[in-house]
Amino acid sequence: MLNSVAAGRRQAGRAIAWQAGATLLVALACLWQGVQSAVAALVGGGAVVLAGWFSARIALGGGIDAAVPALARLVAGVLAKWLVLVVVLAVGVLALGLPPLPMLIAAVVVLVAQLFALTLGR
Repeated sequence: MLNSVAAGRRQAGRAIAWQAGATLLVALACLWQGVQSAVAALVGGGAVVLAGWFSARIALGGGIDAAVPALARLVAGVLAKWLVLVVVLAVGVLALGLPPLPMLIAAVVVLVAQLFALTLGR
C-alpha cells in the first residue's frame, strides 16, 4: 500500500492549513482596496477552505473499505466540495453584495496554495 488513510488525512490537514494562510494573505493584499474587498477575499478563500474540509471529511471519513464504497465517498466528497464552493460564492455575491473579483482571485490563489501544499508534502 502506497498511502494510508491516516496519511491522506494528514495531507488534507496540511493543505487546509496552507489554504487558510493563503486566504489571510490575499485578504491583507486586498485591504488596500477597502474593507469590502478584503471581506470578499476572506469569503472567497474561506469558501475553498470550507469546501476542502467538507470534501476531506466525506472522502476520508470511512476508513479502509472496499473499492466501490471508497470510490463513492471520493465522488461524494468532490461533489460536496463544488456544491459548497458555488453556494458560498453565490451567497457572497448575491446576498452579501460583495465584489466578485476579490472573491475569485482569493479562490484561485487558495487552490494554487493547495497544489503547493500537496506537492511539498510528498
